[in-house]
Amino acid sequence: MKIFVAGSTGRVATELVNRLIKQGHDVIGGARHPENNVKSPQVTPVKLDLHASVAELSALIGKVDLIYFTAGSRGKDLLQTDAFGAVKLMQAAEKNGIDRFIMLSSLNSLEPEKWNQPGLTDYNIAKFFADNYLIHQTKLNYTILQPVNLTEEAGTGKVTFGDSAVTTNPIPDVAAVLAELPQYPNTARKVIIMRAGDQPIATALQALA
Repeated sequence: MKIFVAGSTGRVATELVNRLIKQGHDVIGGARHPENNVKSPQVTPVKLDLHASVAELSALIGKVDLIYFTAGSRGKDLLQTDAFGAVKLMQAAEKNGIDRFIMLSSLNSLEPEKWNQPGLTDYNIAKFFADNYLIHQTKLNYTILQPVNLTEEAGTGKVTFGDSAVTTNPIPDVAAVLAELPQYPNTARKVIIMRAGDQPIATALQALA
């Protein structure tokens, strides 16, 4: 497949791109600093500015099979990047006839009554806006992945989807789930809460109702 990764130089996205390469895919890596993309003949780096218009984003993306949105402003540009930047990328996907859109989001983004982490309210609002738009205002075949707290630990290849007392996710496991999602049609049009766990990723994905 040919895949566009928005925010391709972030921590999760770098792991994701490496996994997509190993799967044999060609990746267009969109980032503010495209020179920081994974170096590979299978990766085409492009400068992604989420302040750009839908028409400009559409031209940049071209015709691909799948878009991942892993971009984030780290709290510096929540409206233009995390919220409306994501929406414009969705609009560009539909404009280009791209059906599959995978969103890396945050825990409980769609449930404001569960927001209880000080300092993250504005970020959660941005994700709430973007995720709701994806679900209700597009016809895209979406998956929204909501991991709990990301950690720099080594991946285990095992996860739990849904409720659990576990509050962490090793970054490599989040990337692994993202990379595997397109292989499972049952993950389309779903919001998936992800935590570290004891179930192999493939088994957990197959079991999603």
